[in-house]
Amino acid sequence: MAASLFDSQLYASLFPAGDISRLFSDSAEIRAMLLVEGALAKAQGKLGLIPEESAAAIGRAVMEVALDPGALAQSAGQNGVPVPGLVNALREEMNAPEHAQYVHWGATSQDIMDSALMLRLRQALAAVETDLLTLLTRLSDMAGTHANLPMAARTYGQLATPTSFGAVVATWGQPLAALLEELPVLRQTCLLVSLSGAAGTASALGSKASELRAEMAAGLSLADPQRSWHTDRSPVLRIADWLTRACTIIGKLGTDCLALRQSGIDELTTSTAGASSTMPQKQNPVAASALIALASQATAQLSALHHAAAHQHQRDGASWFGEWLSLPQIAFCAATAARTAVSMTKGMAPDAKQMLRNLHAANGTTYAEALSFALAEQMRRGEAQAAVKDLCVKAAQEGVPLQEVAAAQFPELDHATLFDATRQLGSAPDEAQRFVKTVAALKGRKEST
Repeated sequence: MAASLFDSQLYASLFPAGDISRLFSDSAEIRAMLLVEGALAKAQGKLGLIPEESAAAIGRAVMEVALDPGALAQSAGQNGVPVPGLVNALREEMNAPEHAQYVHWGATSQDIMDSALMLRLRQALAAVETDLLTLLTRLSDMAGTHANLPMAARTYGQLATPTSFGAVVATWGQPLAALLEELPVLRQTCLLVSLSGAAGTASALGSKASELRAEMAAGLSLADPQRSWHTDRSPVLRIADWLTRACTIIGKLGTDCLALRQSGIDELTTSTAGASSTMPQKQNPVAASALIALASQATAQLSALHHAAAHQHQRDGASWFGEWLSLPQIAFCAATAARTAVSMTKGMAPDAKQMLRNLHAANGTTYAEALSFALAEQMRRGEAQAAVKDLCVKAAQEGVPLQEVAAAQFPELDHATLFDATRQLGSAPDEAQRFVKTVAALKGRKEST
Protein backbone atom coordinates (compact mmCIF):
# COMPACT_ATOMS: atom_id res chain seq x y z
CA MET A 1 0.00 0.00 0.00
CA ALA A 2 1.27 3.48 -0.85
CA ALA A 3 2.40 5.79 1.96
CA SER A 4 -0.48 8.09 1.00
CA LEU A 5 -3.54 6.76 -0.82
CA PHE A 6 -3.99 10.20 -2.35
CA ASP A 7 -0.71 9.78 -4.25
CA SER A 8 -1.38 6.18 -5.23
CA GLN A 9 -2.01 5.14 -8.82
CA LEU A 10 -3.63 1.93 -7.56
CA TYR A 11 -6.21 3.76 -5.44
CA ALA A 12 -6.58 6.89 -7.59
CA SER A 13 -10.19 6.08 -8.54
CA LEU A 14 -11.19 5.29 -4.96
CA PHE A 15 -9.73 8.52 -3.57
CA PRO A 16 -9.76 11.02 -6.48
CA ALA A 17 -8.16 14.18 -5.11
CA GLY A 18 -8.14 16.01 -8.46
CA ASP A 19 -6.13 19.23 -8.68
CA ILE A 20 -5.30 19.14 -4.98
CA SER A 21 -2.54 16.65 -5.79
CA ARG A 22 -0.97 19.25 -8.05
CA LEU A 23 -1.35 22.05 -5.49
CA PHE A 24 0.48 20.15 -2.77
CA SER A 25 3.35 18.88 -4.88
CA ASP A 26 6.98 19.94 -4.42
CA SER A 27 6.97 21.81 -7.70
CA ALA A 28 3.81 23.72 -6.76
CA GLU A 29 5.31 24.77 -3.44
CA ILE A 30 8.50 25.95 -5.12
CA ARG A 31 6.53 27.84 -7.77
CA ALA A 32 4.40 29.53 -5.09
CA MET A 33 7.47 30.54 -3.06
CA LEU A 34 9.10 32.01 -6.16
CA LEU A 35 5.95 34.03 -6.85
CA VAL A 36 6.09 35.38 -3.31
CA GLU A 37 9.76 36.33 -3.69
CA GLY A 38 8.87 38.11 -6.92
CA ALA A 39 5.97 39.97 -5.30
CA LEU A 40 8.22 41.03 -2.41
CA ALA A 41 10.85 42.40 -4.76
CA LYS A 42 8.27 44.20 -6.89
CA ALA A 43 6.75 45.88 -3.83
CA GLN A 44 10.18 46.88 -2.52
CA GLY A 45 11.14 48.30 -5.90
CA LYS A 46 7.93 50.33 -6.06
CA LEU A 47 8.56 51.79 -2.60
CA GLY A 48 12.22 52.52 -3.34
CA LEU A 49 13.53 50.00 -0.83
CA ILE A 50 15.60 48.23 -3.50
CA PRO A 51 16.57 49.42 -7.00
CA GLU A 52 13.66 49.18 -9.42
CA GLU A 53 15.81 47.53 -12.06
CA SER A 54 16.80 44.87 -9.51
CA ALA A 55 13.16 44.32 -8.63
CA ALA A 56 12.36 43.90 -12.33
CA ALA A 57 15.22 41.44 -12.78
CA ILE A 58 14.01 39.37 -9.83
CA GLY A 59 10.48 39.49 -11.19
CA ARG A 60 11.63 38.10 -14.54
CA ALA A 61 13.78 35.45 -12.90
CA VAL A 62 11.05 33.99 -10.70
CA MET A 63 8.87 33.52 -13.77
CA GLU A 64 11.58 31.92 -15.88
CA VAL A 65 13.63 29.81 -13.49
CA ALA A 66 12.92 26.10 -13.00
CA LEU A 67 14.30 24.75 -9.74
CA ASP A 68 14.66 21.02 -9.13
CA PRO A 69 13.14 19.97 -5.77
CA GLY A 70 15.79 17.29 -5.42
CA ALA A 71 18.53 19.89 -5.66
CA LEU A 72 17.04 21.72 -2.68
CA ALA A 73 16.52 18.62 -0.53
CA GLN A 74 19.86 18.63 1.28
CA SER A 75 19.51 22.28 2.22
CA ALA A 76 15.93 21.75 3.39
CA GLY A 77 17.00 18.82 5.54
CA GLN A 78 19.84 20.76 7.09
CA ASN A 79 17.96 24.01 7.66
CA GLY A 80 14.49 22.63 8.37
CA VAL A 81 13.01 24.81 5.62
CA PRO A 82 13.59 24.93 1.84
CA VAL A 83 13.81 28.72 1.56
CA PRO A 84 17.59 29.20 2.12
CA GLY A 85 18.33 26.67 -0.62
CA LEU A 86 15.70 28.20 -2.88
CA VAL A 87 17.07 31.72 -2.42
CA ASN A 88 20.63 30.59 -3.10
CA ALA A 89 19.56 28.67 -6.20
CA LEU A 90 17.56 31.63 -7.49
CA ARG A 91 20.50 34.00 -7.02
CA GLU A 92 22.79 31.64 -8.90
CA GLU A 93 20.30 31.17 -11.73
CA MET A 94 19.95 34.94 -12.16
CA ASN A 95 23.67 35.19 -12.92
CA ALA A 96 23.52 38.88 -12.05
CA PRO A 97 24.94 39.41 -8.55
CA GLU A 98 24.22 43.14 -8.62
CA HIS A 99 20.50 42.33 -8.76
CA ALA A 100 20.48 38.92 -7.06
CA GLN A 101 21.72 40.41 -3.79
CA TYR A 102 18.27 41.94 -3.29
CA VAL A 103 16.39 38.63 -3.44
CA HIS A 104 14.60 37.94 -0.14
CA TRP A 105 15.56 41.37 1.19
CA GLY A 106 14.59 41.65 4.89
CA ALA A 107 12.20 38.69 4.84
CA THR A 108 12.39 35.42 6.74
CA SER A 109 11.72 31.88 5.56
CA GLN A 110 8.34 31.72 7.28
CA ASP A 111 7.16 34.87 5.50
CA ILE A 112 7.79 33.20 2.17
CA MET A 113 6.40 29.80 3.11
CA ASP A 114 3.25 31.05 4.83
CA SER A 115 2.44 33.42 1.99
CA ALA A 116 3.05 30.64 -0.53
CA LEU A 117 0.83 28.32 1.49
CA MET A 118 -2.00 30.82 1.34
CA LEU A 119 -1.70 31.04 -2.44
CA ARG A 120 -2.21 27.28 -2.65
CA LEU A 121 -4.95 27.15 -0.02
CA ARG A 122 -6.82 29.78 -2.02
CA GLN A 123 -6.83 27.45 -5.02
CA ALA A 124 -7.75 24.48 -2.84
CA LEU A 125 -10.78 26.32 -1.45
CA ALA A 126 -11.85 27.25 -4.97
CA ALA A 127 -11.58 23.63 -6.15
CA VAL A 128 -13.64 22.31 -3.23
CA GLU A 129 -16.18 25.12 -3.64
CA THR A 130 -16.72 24.22 -7.30
CA ASP A 131 -17.45 20.59 -6.50
CA LEU A 132 -19.69 21.52 -3.56
CA LEU A 133 -21.76 23.78 -5.81
CA THR A 134 -22.18 20.90 -8.26
CA LEU A 135 -23.16 18.60 -5.40
CA LEU A 136 -25.65 21.13 -4.05
CA THR A 137 -27.26 21.50 -7.46
CA ARG A 138 -27.72 17.75 -7.65
CA LEU A 139 -29.11 17.51 -4.12
CA SER A 140 -31.42 20.46 -4.73
CA ASP A 141 -32.88 18.77 -7.80
CA MET A 142 -33.50 15.59 -5.79
CA ALA A 143 -35.03 17.46 -2.87
CA GLY A 144 -37.41 19.37 -5.12
CA THR A 145 -38.45 16.30 -7.10
CA HIS A 146 -39.07 14.17 -4.02
CA ALA A 147 -40.25 16.80 -1.53
CA ASN A 148 -43.50 14.87 -0.96
CA LEU A 149 -42.22 11.30 -1.33
CA PRO A 150 -42.99 9.55 1.98
CA MET A 151 -40.41 7.40 3.71
CA ALA A 152 -39.78 6.27 7.26
CA ALA A 153 -37.68 8.47 9.47
CA ARG A 154 -35.42 6.51 11.80
CA THR A 155 -34.04 7.36 15.23
CA TYR A 156 -31.54 5.12 17.04
CA GLY A 157 -31.69 2.94 13.93
CA GLN A 158 -35.40 2.18 14.45
CA LEU A 159 -38.52 3.21 12.56
CA ALA A 160 -39.85 6.50 13.95
CA THR A 161 -42.42 8.58 12.03
CA PRO A 162 -43.03 9.45 8.36
CA THR A 163 -40.82 12.00 6.67
CA SER A 164 -40.07 12.69 3.01
CA PHE A 165 -37.05 11.77 0.94
CA GLY A 166 -36.79 15.40 -0.13
CA ALA A 167 -36.47 16.46 3.50
CA VAL A 168 -33.78 13.84 4.10
CA VAL A 169 -31.85 15.15 1.09
CA ALA A 170 -32.22 18.67 2.48
CA THR A 171 -30.52 17.56 5.71
CA TRP A 172 -27.57 16.47 3.59
CA GLY A 173 -27.36 19.69 1.63
CA GLN A 174 -28.43 22.51 3.95
CA PRO A 175 -25.23 22.42 6.06
CA LEU A 176 -23.14 22.50 2.86
CA ALA A 177 -25.01 25.58 1.69
CA ALA A 178 -24.32 27.24 5.04
CA LEU A 179 -20.68 26.28 4.71
CA LEU A 180 -20.41 28.00 1.34
CA GLU A 181 -22.04 31.10 2.82
CA GLU A 182 -19.02 31.35 5.14
CA LEU A 183 -16.44 31.34 2.36
CA PRO A 184 -16.32 35.08 1.49
CA VAL A 185 -15.52 36.07 5.09
CA LEU A 186 -13.12 33.15 5.47
CA ARG A 187 -11.20 34.28 2.41
CA GLN A 188 -11.08 37.90 3.55
CA THR A 189 -9.90 37.13 7.07
CA CYS A 190 -7.73 34.03 6.68
CA LEU A 191 -6.01 34.16 3.28
CA LEU A 192 -3.25 36.41 4.60
CA VAL A 193 0.12 37.57 3.40
CA SER A 194 3.00 37.13 5.83
CA LEU A 195 5.82 39.66 6.04
CA SER A 196 7.25 40.28 9.49
CA GLY A 197 10.93 39.37 9.32
CA ALA A 198 13.09 37.16 11.47
CA ALA A 199 11.34 37.48 14.85
CA GLY A 200 8.08 39.08 13.80
CA THR A 201 9.30 42.65 14.38
CA ALA A 202 10.02 43.57 10.73
CA SER A 203 13.25 45.15 11.97
CA ALA A 204 15.15 44.49 8.73
CA LEU A 205 12.32 45.72 6.51
CA GLY A 206 12.79 49.39 7.34
CA SER A 207 10.44 52.19 8.24
CA LYS A 208 8.04 51.32 5.44
CA ALA A 209 7.44 47.78 6.66
CA SER A 210 3.68 48.20 7.05
CA GLU A 211 3.35 49.90 3.68
CA LEU A 212 5.50 47.19 2.12
CA ARG A 213 3.36 44.40 3.56
CA ALA A 214 0.20 46.05 2.24
CA GLU A 215 1.77 46.47 -1.22
CA MET A 216 2.94 42.86 -1.27
CA ALA A 217 -0.53 41.67 -0.18
CA ALA A 218 -2.12 43.58 -3.04
CA GLY A 219 0.36 42.11 -5.49
CA LEU A 220 -0.54 38.57 -4.41
CA SER A 221 -4.28 39.31 -3.97
CA LEU A 222 -4.03 38.25 -0.34
CA ALA A 223 -5.32 40.12 2.70
CA ASP A 224 -3.03 42.30 4.80
CA PRO A 225 -3.21 41.14 8.45
CA GLN A 226 -1.52 44.36 9.61
CA ARG A 227 0.45 42.29 12.13
CA SER A 228 2.75 39.32 12.44
CA TRP A 229 1.03 35.94 12.56
CA HIS A 230 4.10 33.69 12.59
CA THR A 231 3.01 31.93 15.79
CA ASP A 232 -0.72 32.61 15.49
CA ARG A 233 -1.96 29.68 13.45
CA SER A 234 -5.61 30.74 13.71
CA PRO A 235 -5.90 31.53 9.97
CA VAL A 236 -4.62 28.06 9.08
CA LEU A 237 -6.82 26.41 11.70
CA ARG A 238 -9.94 28.17 10.48
CA ILE A 239 -9.33 27.13 6.88
CA ALA A 240 -8.60 23.58 7.99
CA ASP A 241 -11.72 23.57 10.14
CA TRP A 242 -13.82 24.66 7.16
CA LEU A 243 -12.37 21.86 5.04
CA THR A 244 -12.92 19.33 7.83
CA ARG A 245 -16.52 20.39 8.31
CA ALA A 246 -17.06 19.87 4.59
CA CYS A 247 -15.77 16.31 5.11
CA THR A 248 -17.98 15.61 8.11
CA ILE A 249 -21.09 17.01 6.42
CA ILE A 250 -20.45 14.87 3.35
CA GLY A 251 -19.68 11.99 5.70
CA LYS A 252 -23.28 12.26 6.95
CA LEU A 253 -24.41 11.79 3.35
CA GLY A 254 -22.22 8.69 3.14
CA THR A 255 -23.50 7.32 6.45
CA ASP A 256 -27.15 7.68 5.45
CA CYS A 257 -26.61 6.26 1.98
CA LEU A 258 -24.81 3.27 3.46
CA ALA A 259 -27.72 2.65 5.83
CA LEU A 260 -30.43 3.18 3.20
CA ARG A 261 -28.77 0.62 0.93
CA GLN A 262 -28.43 -1.91 3.73
CA SER A 263 -30.01 -5.32 3.16
CA GLY A 264 -33.54 -5.23 4.55
CA ILE A 265 -33.88 -1.47 3.97
CA ASP A 266 -32.94 -1.13 0.28
CA GLU A 267 -34.52 2.30 -0.14
CA LEU A 268 -31.83 3.85 -2.31
CA THR A 269 -30.30 2.93 -5.65
CA THR A 270 -27.10 4.23 -7.24
CA SER A 271 -25.59 3.80 -10.66
CA THR A 272 -22.29 2.56 -9.27
CA ALA A 273 -21.60 -0.25 -6.83
CA GLY A 274 -18.68 -2.43 -5.92
CA ALA A 275 -18.43 -6.13 -6.66
CA SER A 276 -17.18 -8.93 -4.45
CA SER A 277 -14.40 -11.26 -5.53
CA THR A 278 -16.46 -14.26 -4.44
CA MET A 279 -20.13 -13.27 -3.87
CA PRO A 280 -21.86 -12.54 -7.20
CA GLN A 281 -24.91 -10.96 -5.58
CA LYS A 282 -23.04 -8.15 -3.82
CA GLN A 283 -23.60 -4.47 -4.69
CA ASN A 284 -21.22 -2.85 -2.24
CA PRO A 285 -21.67 0.87 -1.42
CA VAL A 286 -17.98 1.65 -1.90
CA ALA A 287 -18.31 5.41 -2.48
CA ALA A 288 -20.43 5.90 0.65
CA SER A 289 -17.87 3.95 2.68
CA ALA A 290 -15.08 6.16 1.31
CA LEU A 291 -16.97 9.30 2.39
CA ILE A 292 -17.25 7.99 5.94
CA ALA A 293 -13.54 7.11 6.06
CA LEU A 294 -12.54 10.53 4.70
CA ALA A 295 -14.59 12.31 7.36
CA SER A 296 -12.95 10.25 10.08
CA GLN A 297 -9.47 10.90 8.72
CA ALA A 298 -9.99 14.65 8.34
CA THR A 299 -11.25 14.91 11.92
CA ALA A 300 -8.21 13.05 13.23
CA GLN A 301 -5.84 15.26 11.26
CA LEU A 302 -7.59 18.41 12.49
CA SER A 303 -6.99 17.27 16.04
CA ALA A 304 -3.29 16.85 15.27
CA LEU A 305 -3.26 20.28 13.65
CA HIS A 306 -4.69 21.84 16.80
CA HIS A 307 -1.99 20.13 18.86
CA ALA A 308 0.61 21.68 16.56
CA ALA A 309 -0.84 25.19 16.80
CA ALA A 310 0.70 26.25 20.12
CA HIS A 311 4.09 27.61 19.08
CA GLN A 312 6.81 28.44 21.57
CA HIS A 313 8.27 31.96 21.65
CA GLN A 314 8.56 33.64 18.22
CA ARG A 315 9.29 30.55 16.09
CA ASP A 316 8.78 26.86 16.77
CA GLY A 317 10.11 24.33 14.28
CA ALA A 318 8.54 21.30 15.96
CA SER A 319 5.04 22.74 15.95
CA TRP A 320 5.42 24.08 12.44
CA PHE A 321 6.56 20.68 11.15
CA GLY A 322 3.47 19.13 12.73
CA GLU A 323 1.32 21.51 10.71
CA TRP A 324 3.01 20.39 7.50
CA LEU A 325 2.23 16.76 8.28
CA SER A 326 -1.50 17.31 8.87
CA LEU A 327 -2.73 20.24 6.80
CA PRO A 328 -2.26 18.75 3.30
CA GLN A 329 -4.09 15.59 4.36
CA ILE A 330 -7.10 17.64 5.44
CA ALA A 331 -7.18 19.40 2.07
CA PHE A 332 -6.89 16.05 0.29
CA CYS A 333 -9.75 14.60 2.34
CA ALA A 334 -12.07 17.54 1.63
CA ALA A 335 -11.35 17.62 -2.09
CA THR A 336 -11.72 13.86 -2.42
CA ALA A 337 -14.95 13.80 -0.42
CA ALA A 338 -16.50 16.53 -2.57
CA ARG A 339 -15.53 14.83 -5.84
CA THR A 340 -16.66 11.41 -4.62
CA ALA A 341 -20.03 12.76 -3.47
CA VAL A 342 -20.59 14.42 -6.84
CA SER A 343 -19.92 11.13 -8.58
CA MET A 344 -22.01 9.06 -6.16
CA THR A 345 -25.10 11.25 -6.38
CA LYS A 346 -25.12 11.34 -10.17
CA GLY A 347 -27.16 8.13 -10.46
CA MET A 348 -28.79 8.19 -7.03
CA ALA A 349 -32.54 7.60 -6.82
CA PRO A 350 -35.06 6.59 -4.15
CA ASP A 351 -37.01 3.34 -4.39
CA ALA A 352 -40.50 4.69 -3.70
CA LYS A 353 -42.15 1.26 -3.49
CA GLN A 354 -39.61 -0.04 -1.01
CA MET A 355 -39.96 3.13 1.06
CA LEU A 356 -43.72 2.55 1.25
CA ARG A 357 -43.23 -1.07 2.24
CA ASN A 358 -40.86 -0.05 5.02
CA LEU A 359 -43.29 2.60 6.22
CA HIS A 360 -45.82 -0.15 6.83
CA ALA A 361 -43.29 -2.56 8.34
CA ALA A 362 -43.44 -3.35 12.05
CA ASN A 363 -47.24 -3.44 11.77
CA GLY A 364 -47.43 0.22 10.73
CA THR A 365 -46.24 1.54 14.09
CA THR A 366 -44.62 4.52 12.36
CA TYR A 367 -48.06 6.12 12.80
CA ALA A 368 -48.14 5.58 16.56
CA GLU A 369 -47.21 9.18 17.39
CA ALA A 370 -50.00 10.58 15.21
CA LEU A 371 -52.46 8.16 16.81
CA SER A 372 -51.38 9.13 20.33
CA PHE A 373 -51.92 12.84 19.67
CA ALA A 374 -55.33 12.14 18.13
CA LEU A 375 -56.32 10.24 21.26
CA ALA A 376 -54.93 13.04 23.43
CA GLU A 377 -57.80 15.18 22.22
CA GLN A 378 -60.26 12.98 24.12
CA MET A 379 -58.14 11.84 27.11
CA ARG A 380 -55.05 12.89 29.07
CA ARG A 381 -51.78 12.80 27.18
CA GLY A 382 -50.28 10.12 29.42
CA GLU A 383 -53.35 7.96 29.07
CA ALA A 384 -53.26 8.35 25.30
CA GLN A 385 -49.63 7.27 25.15
CA ALA A 386 -50.32 4.25 27.35
CA ALA A 387 -53.29 3.26 25.20
CA VAL A 388 -51.23 3.43 22.00
CA LYS A 389 -48.42 1.41 23.57
CA ASP A 390 -50.95 -1.29 24.40
CA LEU A 391 -52.26 -1.17 20.83
CA CYS A 392 -48.72 -1.53 19.45
CA VAL A 393 -48.12 -4.58 21.63
CA LYS A 394 -51.43 -6.11 20.53
CA ALA A 395 -50.63 -5.45 16.84
CA ALA A 396 -47.26 -7.16 17.25
CA GLN A 397 -48.68 -10.14 19.11
CA GLU A 398 -51.49 -10.68 16.59
CA GLY A 399 -49.35 -9.80 13.57
CA VAL A 400 -51.88 -7.28 12.27
CA PRO A 401 -51.52 -3.60 11.32
CA LEU A 402 -51.78 -1.00 14.08
CA GLN A 403 -54.48 0.69 12.06
CA GLU A 404 -56.68 -2.40 12.30
CA VAL A 405 -56.50 -2.77 16.09
CA ALA A 406 -56.86 0.99 16.57
CA ALA A 407 -59.96 1.13 14.38
CA ALA A 408 -61.53 -1.69 16.38
CA GLN A 409 -61.00 0.08 19.70
CA PHE A 410 -61.41 3.70 18.61
CA PRO A 411 -63.72 3.68 15.56
CA GLU A 412 -64.57 7.34 15.96
CA LEU A 413 -61.08 8.50 14.86
CA ASP A 414 -60.24 9.55 11.28
CA HIS A 415 -58.04 6.53 10.59
CA ALA A 416 -57.76 7.29 6.86
CA THR A 417 -55.90 10.49 7.69
CA LEU A 418 -53.94 9.17 10.67
CA PHE A 419 -52.51 6.28 8.67
CA ASP A 420 -51.89 8.14 5.40
CA ALA A 421 -48.16 8.91 5.11
CA THR A 422 -48.71 11.76 2.68
CA ARG A 423 -50.83 13.53 5.33
CA GLN A 424 -48.39 12.90 8.17
CA LEU A 425 -45.28 14.53 6.69
CA GLY A 426 -45.48 17.63 8.85
CA SER A 427 -42.96 20.25 7.72
CA ALA A 428 -40.89 17.79 5.68
CA PRO A 429 -42.05 19.01 2.23
CA ASP A 430 -41.51 22.63 3.28
CA GLU A 431 -38.00 21.82 4.52
CA ALA A 432 -37.18 20.28 1.14
CA GLN A 433 -38.49 23.28 -0.79
CA ARG A 434 -36.74 25.72 1.54
CA PHE A 435 -33.46 23.97 0.74
CA VAL A 436 -34.19 24.27 -2.98
CA LYS A 437 -34.66 28.03 -2.59
CA THR A 438 -31.48 28.30 -0.51
CA VAL A 439 -29.42 26.67 -3.24
CA ALA A 440 -31.01 28.82 -5.95
CA ALA A 441 -30.17 31.99 -4.00
CA LEU A 442 -26.63 30.78 -3.32
CA LYS A 443 -26.01 30.06 -7.01
CA GLY A 444 -27.51 33.41 -7.96
CA ARG A 445 -25.13 35.28 -5.66
CA LYS A 446 -22.20 33.23 -6.94
CA GLU A 447 -23.05 34.02 -10.57
CA SER A 448 -23.35 37.74 -9.84
CA THR A 449 -19.85 37.99 -8.36
